[in-house]
Amino acid sequence: MNDSEALQAATVHIRNIGGIDERSVRLDPGVTVLTGRNATNRTSFLRALMGACGSDAVSLKGDADEGMVELELDGRTYTRILSRENGTVSTDGTPYLRDTTTADRFAFLLGSNEARRAVVAERDLHDVIMAPVDTDAIEAEIERLQSRRTQVERRLDSLDSLEADRRSLESKRDALEAEIEELEAERDELDAEIEAEDRTVESQRENQAALDEVLSDLQSARSDLETVRFRLQSERESVESLREERGELQSELDSFDDEAVDPGEASDRIDSIRSRIESLNSTISELQTVVQYTEDVLDGKADLVEDSLGAVGGDGSVTDRLVSSETTTCWTCGTEVGRDQIRETTDRLREVRDEKREERAELRRELDELERSMRAAERAERDRRSLRDKLRRLEDELDRRTGQIASLTERREAIAERVEALEADASDLRGQAEGDLIELHKELNEAEFALDRKRDELASVHDDLDALDARFDEREELETERAQVEEELEAARTRIRSLTTAAVESFNEEMETVLGLLGYDNIERVWLERVERRVREGRRKVDKTQFELHIVRASDSGAVYEDSIDHLSESEREVVGLVFALAGYLVHEVYETVPFMLLDSVEAIDAERIAALVDHFEQYSTFLVAALLPEDAQALDASYRRVTWGTDVTPTA
Repeated sequence: MNDSEALQAATVHIRNIGGIDERSVRLDPGVTVLTGRNATNRTSFLRALMGACGSDAVSLKGDADEGMVELELDGRTYTRILSRENGTVSTDGTPYLRDTTTADRFAFLLGSNEARRAVVAERDLHDVIMAPVDTDAIEAEIERLQSRRTQVERRLDSLDSLEADRRSLESKRDALEAEIEELEAERDELDAEIEAEDRTVESQRENQAALDEVLSDLQSARSDLETVRFRLQSERESVESLREERGELQSELDSFDDEAVDPGEASDRIDSIRSRIESLNSTISELQTVVQYTEDVLDGKADLVEDSLGAVGGDGSVTDRLVSSETTTCWTCGTEVGRDQIRETTDRLREVRDEKREERAELRRELDELERSMRAAERAERDRRSLRDKLRRLEDELDRRTGQIASLTERREAIAERVEALEADASDLRGQAEGDLIELHKELNEAEFALDRKRDELASVHDDLDALDARFDEREELETERAQVEEELEAARTRIRSLTTAAVESFNEEMETVLGLLGYDNIERVWLERVERRVREGRRKVDKTQFELHIVRASDSGAVYEDSIDHLSESEREVVGLVFALAGYLVHEVYETVPFMLLDSVEAIDAERIAALVDHFEQYSTFLVAALLPEDAQALDASYRRVTWGTDVTPTA
C-alpha cells in the first residue's frame, strides 16, 4: 500500500494558521518525525496539513484576519485560505480532497480523532467504522435493481409461452401444407373434369362466345367478391386489435401518478436547502475554529493571542501557567473562569457542531431525494407525452381503417349484386350440359381461391416462426440480464455485511500483530466480534449489527480471564484505539484517496513501543507524519527524516 516511489517530496507552506505565524516544511515519502516539546505548534502544523487536504479541523490564528496553507505535491499545488470578517471565519481555495470525512476519521490520528476516542469512551464501534458508508445510496441502488429485475421478469413472463407458440405454429404449418396438397389435388381433378365436360358439350353448345364471356365475367366477379370479403375480414380484425391496443395505452396512461412533484416547489426547496447547507458550512467552520483553538490552548499545544498574553506576569511561561492552574483568564470575555467550565463549554460547542453536521447530512440526503424525484417526474412526463402521441396516431389509424370497412362493405354489396346478375345471364345462355360446366368452373374457381388463401396463410405462419426465433434470442438476452441484475443485487445487499466482516478481520489481524510487536505481557488477546442484537428504535424493535470488543488478560499465575477496556492502562487503551483507526483506514482503503497519515498525542505510550508502532504504520501510507516529544523520537529509526520544532525557531531537518 505504501508507494513511496509514486510521489515526490511534498512541501507545506503555512501562514497564520493555529499558533503558527509563517513556516514551510518539506515532507519526504516515508516517515517524517516532528520532534519538539508541547506548545511548539506541532499539532497546529498537523491541523494545517489536514486543512490543505480539505478538513474543517484547521483554524485561523487568533490575532489574524487571514491565513493560508499551501500544499505542493506531485507537481500540483493545493490551497486552503481562511478569512475573518465581522467575527466569522470563512474558507476558500482548492484543497486536495473534496470530502475528508473518511480521512478525518481514519487517517488523521490526532488526540481528538473520533475512532481513537470511540474506543476509549466505549462507544458503538460499528457505527464509527460504518459512518462513511452511504447506506441510503446502497438502499436506493437495491431498490433500483429490484425494479429492474421486476421489469426483466415481466418481459420474460411474456415470453414464457414461446415454446407453446412455436409448437402451435409448427402444427398450423403442417396442417396448412396438408390442406394445400389436398386443394392442389382437388384443383387438378376439377381441371380434368372440365376438360372432359368440354369435349362432351362442344357439339351442343350454342351462343358459345356470349356464354364464355359471361362465365369469364362471373369467375372474375366471384374472385373479386372473395377478395373483398377477405380484405373486409382482415380490416375488422385489425380494427379489433387496434381497439385492444388503444385500451392498453389508455390504461397505461391512466396508471401514471397525478400527484407528481411540483417543479416550482421542488426547485425552490432545492435552492433553500443549498442556501441552508452553505450557512451550515460557515457555522460548522466557525465552531470548529473555536473548539480546536480552545483544545490546543488547554492542552498546551498553542499560545494565547498576543493581547491575552500581555496579562501574564513574569513568574512563569504562559504554557506553565495554563497547565498548572485550575483557573485561567477566558480569552473571549477576559474574566477568570475554571478550566473545567471552559472544557464543559467546549464540549457543548462540540455537540452543537455535531448537531449541525447531522443536520447538514440530512439536508444533503433530502437534496439528493428531491433531485431524484424531479428527474423521475421529468421521465414520467416524457413517457406521458409519448403515450399521448401513440394514442393520437392509433386513433388516426382506427379512423382510416373504419372508413376502409365502410368502403369495402359497399363494394362487397355491389359485387354480390353483379354476381347474381351474371349467374342469371349464364342461366339464360346455358343448356343442361353448360350448366354442369358452369358449376365445375365455379368449383374450380373456389378451389383456386382457397388454394391462394392457404398459401397466404402458410407464408404468414413462416413469417411468425421467423419472428418467434428473434424473440427466442431476446429471451436469452433477458435471462443473461436477469442473472447480472441478481448478481449486482446480491453484491449490494452483502456490501455492508462484507465491510463489517472485513473491518472485524482487519482489526483482529492488526491487533494480534501489534500486540506481538509491542510485547504487552499481561494481554493475551484483544479482538472484535460482530453480533446481531434486537434493539428498540422508536416504537419498534429492529435487528442491529454491533461490534463487541473483547480483552483477554493473563494473571501472574498464568490463568486467563476476560477484562474490559476501562481496566486497561492509558497506554494500552491508546494502542487499541490506534489499531481500530488503522482497521478503518484499511477497510475503507483511505490510502487510495489521500497519501498522508498523521499521528499525534501518543505520549502515554512508551518510546520503544511508539517506535514499533511507527514502523508498523509506515507500511500503509506514502507519507506518515508523527508529532513526538524529543525523548520519544530518539527511539525511532535514525533513517527517518526529522523536523525539529521550537517555540521561536523555524523547523529544521
